[in-house]
Amino acid sequence: MTSVPQTTLGIDFGTSGARAIALDSQQQIQAQAKLSFAPTNSLAQQWQETLWALLDKVPLALRQQLGAIALNGTSATVLLCDSQGQPITAPLLYNDDRGQEVQDAIAQIAPRGHVVTSATSSLSKLLWWCQGNSRQTPTGAQYLMHQADWLSFLLHGQLGISDYHNALKLGYDVEALAYPRWLTDLPIAALLPRVVAPGSRIAPILPAIAQRLSLPASCWVCAGTTDSIAAFLASGVQHPGEAVTSLGSTLVLKLLSHRRIESSQYGIYSHRLGDRWLVGGASNTGGAVLAKFFSPEQIDQLSQSLQPNSPTDLDYYPLTQPGERFPTNDPHFLPRLTPRPDRCGLFLQGLLEGIAKIEAQGYARLAELGASPLEQVYTAGGGAKNLAWTAIRANCLQVPVSCASQTEAAYGSALLARQSLQPWR
Repeated sequence: MTSVPQTTLGIDFGTSGARAIALDSQQQIQAQAKLSFAPTNSLAQQWQETLWALLDKVPLALRQQLGAIALNGTSATVLLCDSQGQPITAPLLYNDDRGQEVQDAIAQIAPRGHVVTSATSSLSKLLWWCQGNSRQTPTGAQYLMHQADWLSFLLHGQLGISDYHNALKLGYDVEALAYPRWLTDLPIAALLPRVVAPGSRIAPILPAIAQRLSLPASCWVCAGTTDSIAAFLASGVQHPGEAVTSLGSTLVLKLLSHRRIESSQYGIYSHRLGDRWLVGGASNTGGAVLAKFFSPEQIDQLSQSLQPNSPTDLDYYPLTQPGERFPTNDPHFLPRLTPRPDRCGLFLQGLLEGIAKIEAQGYARLAELGASPLEQVYTAGGGAKNLAWTAIRANCLQVPVSCASQTEAAYGSALLARQSLQPWR
């Protein structure tokens, strides 16, 4: 009897490149590959060429054992396609805010404070294409597809399918698992994808692709997710009360909770994870503020002499410019970066304490609104390696703080693909 292939592949697509990670049945990394996008006139063409090249970089022996593939892409990166899946518009990236032009229309359609009311949401981009840009749907448009949707389509050949993580910013109701009436009544509803659970089996890989890349014909292509959710999945968090803090250029909190929390007032929204919820928000504080004053080498050197158990009492709210998203959502919120002490180490510690206090305020806000109480924090991002900062944060949070064992989004997508190989219940 032929054994079922158990190797899974996760693919992470960003704005400048992509990474693939192959896992065995014990969730151990068997191979990794990484590529930057080659410059071309077409962004979609860059994605496609990178996808084929990335798959080709996975060792042949592992490709021949693949049982499932899942991809993630940047949230709210979208494009319009024709009936054959060919792009008829250039993709609009996650941070493209031309949807500002249709915010009045969005306000008349969506509930107040809904996640789609952001100028960068998938729905704002769709309305801009259909109303703000040419005042009519681009000729030949049949499908709105997210980055992960379209790349998955290239592998399985099924058009118009998305997952409920990517579809959240399109207006999909992740609690009811259906599009709301205020959305389905619109003329653009015909362009909306069918939404399935992340990790769901969609179809086996296309025979031509399987043959070209020496993949098993039985290899499943699964519904994907967003890059941030994939990174959360990589951390291995499983229990409500466990959270992941990403210490990158900004500060991002994600807490696994029994309850869904939504609050535009505080910049909080929830993703569905099975029968649980991933709640959180993103602050404008973070590594970008540190980089304004210190080089990475200076931070490493000064951190050796910091005293986490002796607080500075400097009341900083570190931001690079006015404006905050979470735990307070205020575009006019002012930074606090004074007084500045003469000692550079003291100033750095004050900044780290300020960011840690914002993190603590964020988790406290989630608990205040009814999320599961915080019990453990895993850390991802460049700041995770700073032991002094970890100690400062643990003092503020009053819960154990440690590094996440895995942080790569491609690893999380490979775990998502593995779900599809579990026996059907």
